[in-house]
Amino acid sequence: MNSDIKNNKKKIPPAGIVLIIISIAFIALMLVFPLVAVIVNSLKKGLAFYLEAVSTDYVLSALKVTIIATIIALIVNTVFGIVASWLLTKFSFKGKQFLATLIDIPFSISPVIAGLAFIMTFGRLGWASGIVDAINNALGTDIQIVFAIPGVVLATIFVTFPFVSREIIPVLNSQGTDEEEAAALMGAKGFTIFRKITFPQMKWALIYGMILCAARALGEFGAVNALSKTRGETFTLPLEIDALYLAGSADSITEAFAVSSILVIIAVVVLILRNIFEYRAKKKS
Repeated sequence: MNSDIKNNKKKIPPAGIVLIIISIAFIALMLVFPLVAVIVNSLKKGLAFYLEAVSTDYVLSALKVTIIATIIALIVNTVFGIVASWLLTKFSFKGKQFLATLIDIPFSISPVIAGLAFIMTFGRLGWASGIVDAINNALGTDIQIVFAIPGVVLATIFVTFPFVSREIIPVLNSQGTDEEEAAALMGAKGFTIFRKITFPQMKWALIYGMILCAARALGEFGAVNALSKTRGETFTLPLEIDALYLAGSADSITEAFAVSSILVIIAVVVLILRNIFEYRAKKKS
């Protein structure tokens, strides 16, 4: 009798089978087939053409700018994400809810608008333009924000701002503050409490958030497009792909697919890493 009940539990109703088929078909149509099409089209003119397409000066420059912006954004947002998450989950202070709301702003604002906001801030007519000019005059430098790599970095930081903190905050909230309070009563210092108790609790969430942050930074287009106008100097990979595709020739379109395949490969690697760390986090918990 127990075996019959067990077998009945394993059976999937017809409605469930239909839903599974619809889900698989939708994922294949919307995600798998387009990505496979990118890889196939990137190799349409042969491997030699592919290797040449992904090693041009423009592509290498775009890859360099993309990596620079991603690394800086990852470092900045990781540091901020740890600090903000620790503050929001372990301390009570005025403006706590306001800070939590500010962190979510990039989720609700179009990246293009963010790029335009930076232009109106650091551009020639922006209120911060005079500050930048004063720094350049005082130090003899030639710092430029808009239409330069610093602008690309700022745009990338903005769009990836919430990812790390939003992965850590739920984990720390679920852990509570009992362990930290007990350690403090026993005389442990703040950094020791963070290093011994808080950080181990959020380690896997931190890594997961960093992976999401890096993935978002690599594929950003809208905000960076508003602040980057020089191909071969400030273009990122998504902008280079757009430039190649808009060129319109058969070769340039194939080159666009070839460069796109780089981001597809990176996305697959990121997905694998995400699943690995997610599995380890669940196993640890």
